[in-house]
Amino acid sequence: MGFEQFGFVSYVSQAKIGEFTEYLINNRLMGTKCKKCGKVYFPPRGDCTSCLGEEIEWVEIKGEGKLVTYTQVNFAPTGFQEDVPYILALGQLNSGQHVFARFSKDVLLEQMKIGMAIQLVPCKIDEERVIYEFQMP
Repeated sequence: MGFEQFGFVSYVSQAKIGEFTEYLINNRLMGTKCKKCGKVYFPPRGDCTSCLGEEIEWVEIKGEGKLVTYTQVNFAPTGFQEDVPYILALGQLNSGQHVFARFSKDVLLEQMKIGMAIQLVPCKIDEERVIYEFQMP
């Protein structure tokens, strides 16, 4: 099992952060933390862009936050064509990370309000693939 299970478009089978998909499958949001400087990343990164450290550890991410901005996507890139329209959003988690993600199809454009409470959650898109998405708490 590898990183090819993440998202709508196939990725390479192995990556330094390949465990990420296993965590999502098990309904856990996990990020990476640099062992050198302590910076936390979500989505996870294999190396620290802050201090260039190469040693990371997995840390649990709480998904609560607020909506920073959003847009409705009507024309989609490869792998997303069958899913338009959908809402793409930037959220800020209470822990400080900014996360770019889709909004659940259960949320209508008319319900969106800048600053509203949001919840980032793991989501299965089919029997083999997982992503994370925003929902209303």
